[in-house]
Amino acid sequence: MNIEKFIQRAEVLHKRLADLYETASVLPWISPDLLPQAFKELYNTSKIVQLAAEDLYQQNEELVKTRNWLEAERQHYQDLFELAPDGYLVTNTEGIIQEANLTAAKLLNVSKHFLVGKSIVNFVLLEERQQIRNELMQLSQSDRVRELLVRLQQRYGEFFDAALTVAVIRNHQGEAISLRWMLRNITERQHLESTIVKDDDNIFSDAYGGKLRPIHKYVKGETIPLNPLVIWYVSQGLVKLTTYCETGEEVLIGLATAGMVFGSSLTSLNIYQATALADVELVSIYAAEIAASPTLSHTLLPKINQRLQQTESFLVICGRRRVQERLHHLLQLLKREVGETVPEGTRLSVRFTHEDFASACCTTRVTITRLMGKLQEEGIISFDFKKHIILRDVD
Repeated sequence: MNIEKFIQRAEVLHKRLADLYETASVLPWISPDLLPQAFKELYNTSKIVQLAAEDLYQQNEELVKTRNWLEAERQHYQDLFELAPDGYLVTNTEGIIQEANLTAAKLLNVSKHFLVGKSIVNFVLLEERQQIRNELMQLSQSDRVRELLVRLQQRYGEFFDAALTVAVIRNHQGEAISLRWMLRNITERQHLESTIVKDDDNIFSDAYGGKLRPIHKYVKGETIPLNPLVIWYVSQGLVKLTTYCETGEEVLIGLATAGMVFGSSLTSLNIYQATALADVELVSIYAAEIAASPTLSHTLLPKINQRLQQTESFLVICGRRRVQERLHHLLQLLKREVGETVPEGTRLSVRFTHEDFASACCTTRVTITRLMGKLQEEGIISFDFKKHIILRDVD
């Protein structure tokens, strides 16, 4: 019985009982004392049922509105899922596909209904399947978002380079219940990056006569001269970029590693200094050449962007409230920029002084010395025989 019929019957029952009660009350030969007590209680109960039915009707109306709203929201997000420019898959923890959007189906050259029930491993190139199987075994043990670079095989098609970003979904008990995958075809990006690497040769030839540019060498600790008309390209070594605050203290604002660029024309700071942290080899490029050569501009743009991103990372470090957090994030930044894998963890390929760390963390050398000692006691850092810092790899 639906709610409308229930309310109608309750109203009919109540009306009949009301008519009977009124008729019995007005009959002159029946004393009010003779009305059965049960009849009064039945009338009162029917009134309560009627009111409850009306209240239930209102609640039912609200539930219907809520259900319609939820359905509209579900459809909205389903449309976003289906029409997203990137491929999306939902799998169980073993990698069996449960849902797929149109882009994923197009990338894999199959229909959506064919994908459901298939293992994502089936679309990985044969020699790379074991890597995915190993990742699937480890995913449920971690909450980190992983990005895997593999080659996927289209059905009845050729393989393509793909980036798979995967996240674990857990229930209220913390158990892994499904995986969310984002699929992107990065074949063109890989080709572009490969082209850019090859185009680095353009840097060593000037834009006018095609002659090789001279290599400028500076030894460790030497200050590198800056010309607003010139951008330096680091062919080898590491350059420390600094400024000075009002108190006269040096502030580390960047590290130009091999393949990066720097120059006073890339900053608005009045005081900007470049110092060789190791023996370096530099190539000078005039701004006029960059403007005259689209090829040279194309080659240098990602390198300038790389410097911008690094500068933002240093700004975030300075914004941390606690010195311990600043030092931690600085070490992680240096790990990415100048780290090299060794059996003990990641070794910083360049020796940094406590003064360098202090200037980057906006604190004193004494504080850095104390914190570094604590990190060494905890086994988070160690030193090799050349006093290079080794960071222990921790998930």
